[in-house]
Amino acid sequence: MTASPNHRILYEQNDFPAFQNRMYPTRDDARTCPRADLRIVEDLETGLVYNAAFRPEIMNYDAFYQNDQSTSTIFQAHLNDVAGIVRRTLGLTSLVEVGCGKGMFLDLLTALGADIVGFDPTYEGSDPRIRREYFTQGIGIAGEGIILRHVLEHIPDPVSFLFDIAEANGNRGRIYIEVPCFDWICENHVWYDIFHEHVNYFRLGDFHRIFRSVVESGHVFGGQYIYVVGDLASLRRPKIDQNDRVAFPADFSDGLASIGTLTPAPTIIWGGASKGVILALMCERAGRPVETVIDISPAKQGLFLAATGLQVRSPAEILPTLETGTPIYVVNSNYLDEVRAISQNRLTYITIDRAPARTAA
Repeated sequence: MTASPNHRILYEQNDFPAFQNRMYPTRDDARTCPRADLRIVEDLETGLVYNAAFRPEIMNYDAFYQNDQSTSTIFQAHLNDVAGIVRRTLGLTSLVEVGCGKGMFLDLLTALGADIVGFDPTYEGSDPRIRREYFTQGIGIAGEGIILRHVLEHIPDPVSFLFDIAEANGNRGRIYIEVPCFDWICENHVWYDIFHEHVNYFRLGDFHRIFRSVVESGHVFGGQYIYVVGDLASLRRPKIDQNDRVAFPADFSDGLASIGTLTPAPTIIWGGASKGVILALMCERAGRPVETVIDISPAKQGLFLAATGLQVRSPAEILPTLETGTPIYVVNSNYLDEVRAISQNRLTYITIDRAPARTAA
């Protein structure tokens, strides 16, 4: 497939699971999950990166969608760091979290004394502060600060979505946005962090072109995520900056091609979320299928991963069966110390995304 005059193709894959974070009740359901392709492109007018093959019509976020990371102490520490940024840049008065999910971050801010409400049409709890609907104009609620964590990467037209939020909020206030960092993916050749569920892939420079006024921006979660605090009144349509083009490495897929030669073969992986789903799928395609997936989330345990149909097991179920020194692949090195602690540091731990940490600016 060739690029159009307005696109530069960066990366392509076929027949990926539409959802990598959706869990399935049976192996057969998981193996026959909805599929879609990847055609990651750089838009030569806006400079934004997105999946030109994205299929929004098959994206249905239901009760089987599980991306809750609250059981991890490492992720809890990250949320505490983010809460500090929100407190410093937005304050704790009159906050609105758009796409608040299960309300975990909303609860954290409430514990710090925040006045906050949340919006998420897929919310399943009973918290009266969270409304099961979209944040739209005419809703009757506006905030001094808007929080948008790990939502924008799922939205087919992210800039128009931001304009909709601004309009719903009276075109005023500040917004905190947090998304995965595409530069980190590229620099560290993390091919298993690109999947269909994320239609957009952002860099910090993108947001400096989307907002005329950026209050603060930086990297969090060991550089894997970026954040920006922007003035909603300063939104604009981005234009490509020829001095800030996407630096997509020519050898990005080398690690993918070497799966068949990994020694030892990754038969046990720790992490049943996005990275683990894609790593397991590509190992299977390379003829070296993963045998066991471990995850600490009770919401995943006993259920099956998209595409491979691997059943997620708990550490308590698997660790007693492993001999000292057994090799295990930790799919996200941010969690390596936590995995070592849970497994009493008696296994051989292998990471393939090891990268120097980057801190918020």
